[in-house]
Amino acid sequence: MSTMQCALVVDDLPAVRAGFVDLLRENDPGVRIFEAGRMSDAMQILKREPVDLLLVDLGLPDASGLELIRTLTEVRPQARSVVVTIFDDDDHLFPALQAGAFGYLLKDRPKIELRAQLRRIQDGEPPLSPSIARRMVQHFTHLRSAIASPSALSPEDHIALTERESEVLQLVGKGYTLPEIAVQLGLSRHTVADYVKQIYRKLNISSRAEAALEAVRRGLVK
Repeated sequence: MSTMQCALVVDDLPAVRAGFVDLLRENDPGVRIFEAGRMSDAMQILKREPVDLLLVDLGLPDASGLELIRTLTEVRPQARSVVVTIFDDDDHLFPALQAGAFGYLLKDRPKIELRAQLRRIQDGEPPLSPSIARRMVQHFTHLRSAIASPSALSPEDHIALTERESEVLQLVGKGYTLPEIAVQLGLSRHTVADYVKQIYRKLNISSRAEAALEAVRRGLVK
């Protein structure tokens, strides 16, 4: 999603909504922004407005924010849903991703970090608070014990990556952003983005969560 035209911020606390509205406008002054404090009001907005981006809390007064994520995914598959919450645990993170969330941000992070994470959406990158990215990697590490022996691996597991691609995948798996990877490897951000696209194409994956899993499966992340 290179251009965002319409955003919806859903949280039952007016001060929280106002904070995220300000961040969105700082990143893109021209975006149309709607607000809602309840599921029912948000649903009405989704019915009449072409929402490109949904920022939603999980704990709404009348329902779970997961329902909004599922609805937006169904009616506008090209749109992005991003959870904004205080919950930093697997029981909230993974159901949100399974419902279709494109990103997961913690409300208590510094404003400058949240602004930078939201800006990544326009580059097609999922916004993930650093601790969330690390939690995703930790969640997948338990799968290592269940990985089959080499003789039982599917053909996809034998897909070879170059040394540089493996380095990039390792850093993605550890939760680093593209700019951070560029600094560590002494490359431009665009070059790193090209490596990531190539890795995704080779491995037939499309998200940082899948990349983290692949990094674990290949022994790149301990």
